[in-house]
Amino acid sequence: MSYRIYDIDVLRTFDELLIREGDSGVALIIRRADVPIGFIMADCQPGSVISREAVCQLINDRIPSDLVIGQQRLETAGCASCAAIPSLTVAICTKDRPVDLANCLRQLLKVRTEYSACDVDVLVIDNAPCSQHTRDIVAELPDVRYFLEPREGLNFARNRALEVSTADIIAFIDDDVTIDRGWFDGLRCALNQHPDAAAFTGLVLPVELKTEAQILFERRGGFQRNFYSKRYGATLPGHHSYPCVGGKFGTGCNMAIRRSVLLRLGGFDEALDTGQALPGGGDTDILYRIIRAGYALVYEPRFLVFHRHRRDMSQLRSQYARSWGLGLMAYIAKTYSYDRPQRANLRRFVKWWFVSEFQQILQSVTGRHPLPVDMILAELLGGIVGLSGAYGRSKKRTRRIRATNQLPSQPESDSTRKAHTYGRPGYPITPRMQL
Repeated sequence: MSYRIYDIDVLRTFDELLIREGDSGVALIIRRADVPIGFIMADCQPGSVISREAVCQLINDRIPSDLVIGQQRLETAGCASCAAIPSLTVAICTKDRPVDLANCLRQLLKVRTEYSACDVDVLVIDNAPCSQHTRDIVAELPDVRYFLEPREGLNFARNRALEVSTADIIAFIDDDVTIDRGWFDGLRCALNQHPDAAAFTGLVLPVELKTEAQILFERRGGFQRNFYSKRYGATLPGHHSYPCVGGKFGTGCNMAIRRSVLLRLGGFDEALDTGQALPGGGDTDILYRIIRAGYALVYEPRFLVFHRHRRDMSQLRSQYARSWGLGLMAYIAKTYSYDRPQRANLRRFVKWWFVSEFQQILQSVTGRHPLPVDMILAELLGGIVGLSGAYGRSKKRTRRIRATNQLPSQPESDSTRKAHTYGRPGYPITPRMQL
């Protein structure tokens, strides 16, 4: 099973699509004036041809007309008057994936060269490596800075980037993504349209759909892809549990946050996204805390990266069980403990999540859901484990890691707990980290 990905701009001429032998479908990235406005997946017969007319009909059927009209208005308004973005650090946190890292850096540096209107610093944070491969790759790139973070865990690495960066904004991308050619422009326009926003997230699309696991992941919705720009603040009309929305704000493989805000909130919670024991929840936590501290967060589809999804079924099952089930519910349990004013919303979110999981199981049994039952069950069981003390166990484990590395423990006073987790407008916030 394999889908070939085509990148089509509706304002430019494109040829008919040839379905190669061995392919079972196509995926179409649809743009207008280079701005992404849709993603279409369609099954096809191997060796067949899809005419331009058929492609146009697919686009008309699948892409909402208001997206096209909205993009036409953006073209008229333009972004030419946007000033350059403030100083920017792009931080790539990596662990023993030199091939992915090399691909990520190659595209990042290429696009950075083409986009020369801002000060862009590139950091590689080598997280508890088992070899020198990452250091060797960075050593060959004079414009990239290398830092070692010996403590295993993504949030340890993210905090290391926060410590060594001096830029106004830190963008975090994973080593298994490649940025789109319009990535810098997307961030620049979002910043200029929302100068008060503290955080920015963007669209994540697949870089390949070569295996059944990758296709199933996208058929379920991928990283909640959305082609509408969205500003999140204190409220979200029509949402019953806001701001307790799980991954609705975006994903950590493509996010940019003002460094001053990260420092003010005490950095990333190192008991989440802490390696194999709890590989998730860290991005959801920081984006939620930004909203609860009274800041605005902007989702911008032009701020686009392409992600290499898990290639085999066992890896995908593990992602759903641990990163999405365990990690999400560990974050929920932590938030329930600290953010008392939001407990009713958190209970509503947890109820909705479990109802949704059971509905998906029933749909899978009856053949109306793309995922097999065992994957949804794995995610469900991961969520149950996450609610059953996973965060508390992770906090203890994190203290041991810090003690082993002879680092000062993070304070747990009442004032720091309030500062670290949420805060509100006018609420005292004291940095947790001394950087």
